[in-house]
Amino acid sequence: MTDKVIVTDEDATRVITLRRPEKKNALTQTMYAQMSNAIDTAQNNPNIRCLIITGGSGVFTAGNDLDDFLKAGGNKSGERPMNAVKFLHSLVHNTKPIIAAVDGIAIGIGTTMVFHCDYVLASTTATFSTPFIHLGLVPEGASSLLVPMMMGHQRAFSMLVMGHPVSAADAKIAGFVNEVVAPGHTETEARKIAREICELPAEAVAISRKLLKRPPEDLVRRIEQESHLFGERMSSKEALAAFQAFFARKRA
Repeated sequence: MTDKVIVTDEDATRVITLRRPEKKNALTQTMYAQMSNAIDTAQNNPNIRCLIITGGSGVFTAGNDLDDFLKAGGNKSGERPMNAVKFLHSLVHNTKPIIAAVDGIAIGIGTTMVFHCDYVLASTTATFSTPFIHLGLVPEGASSLLVPMMMGHQRAFSMLVMGHPVSAADAKIAGFVNEVVAPGHTETEARKIAREICELPAEAVAISRKLLKRPPEDLVRRIEQESHLFGERMSSKEALAAFQAFFARKRA
């Protein structure tokens, strides 16, 4: 089976490309494991100075592949599929500058991971949404901590609780997107930013980045809290009804 995550090292930058266009880059547990490995193996590699996560042109990711998610244990009370959790931990413990190149939709975990990145480029067609509430669920990946910290409570409430999508332009105003570029240009611009970062003194970048970030233990603690609540919600009447309705629409 063709890999759905392509990892390439270009000079001092590791590029992690989601490549499952027929499913809008919906993430499977195998894809989570591949992304985690790409991040983890960069940590002690002095030749890798920066990371880029991209979905290619036209789409970032539609979030979890729900069929795969449920098969992996996402429908059991108190449990989350372990590869997804491992990926979140890899993001939290990552020490290298990480750039997100978002062209098109970023749904659920697709938006959550952006808040762990250090620099975010979005195309004019990009949209960010966390529709957990519509499935009877709760935020994930320490987003309940990071999003209000970055955007303020009111914007975070609109996004995380009400499930309102955020355009690229509004994301820049909110402060979690650095640049908005033309469709099809996010990867090119991300590589330019990566080259700029790689030309800076490596140790100074690492120390400064660490000073700017929340302590990993704070994020891990919130991820564990969210995961427990997320698992409980998966067996709730609200979530079961929402998933049944989702799959009924899918079959129709």
